[in-house]
Amino acid sequence: MDEPTTHAETGGTTRLGGARLLSINIGVCQPLDVGLASEGLSVESAIRKRSVSSASEGAVVEVKKLGLVGDEQADLSVHGGLDKAVYLYPFEHYAWWRQRRIEADLPDAGEPLAFGMLGENLTTQGLLESDLWVGDTLVIDQVRLRVEAPRSPCFKLNAAMGYRKAVKHMYLSGFAGVYLSVLQTGFIQAGARIEVVPGRREESVSNILDWRRGKARREP
Repeated sequence: MDEPTTHAETGGTTRLGGARLLSINIGVCQPLDVGLASEGLSVESAIRKRSVSSASEGAVVEVKKLGLVGDEQADLSVHGGLDKAVYLYPFEHYAWWRQRRIEADLPDAGEPLAFGMLGENLTTQGLLESDLWVGDTLVIDQVRLRVEAPRSPCFKLNAAMGYRKAVKHMYLSGFAGVYLSVLQTGFIQAGARIEVVPGRREESVSNILDWRRGKARREP
């Protein structure tokens, strides 16, 4: 696997050109096979999301303090709660993940990834991890979301993506997406533009991802 080039930090500015919400995705708790090598080993998880609002299905979705209405979380230590109420992921990384799945020789790897494949609630375009700092506010329609941290993937990502090295690949690539808390509740719809309101800009998401990348390189 070739690691992607580390994104440069943007300092006190953000790229706002055309950032928009492509899809809103929710999931319900259900058994997830996490064995890969040991069939039948499963845990409860809602990592498998389905799109409920996109260009072809423009439903309006309510966002509450603990996340999207209809979305469930099985393990609040890794997703859910006030600081991880909503998970955002850039669509720009989808092609890279598709290539990783092709390299893993998965039977459906040639198919385009469906929205929500990474377990995200919000699939976006025009807004990367390198554009964001902890404490920035994202404004989508009437909803305001605060950037809290990049995702730290757990073993369930391997199961969702269908191969063993997905977690390692997320750490090495820095293609992690970000967790958001909800500052202002309301309703959102796919197609909405996303405005970034800079916070104090003391800790960038890129710096956190670079530190994690270095740690992942040192691990077997």
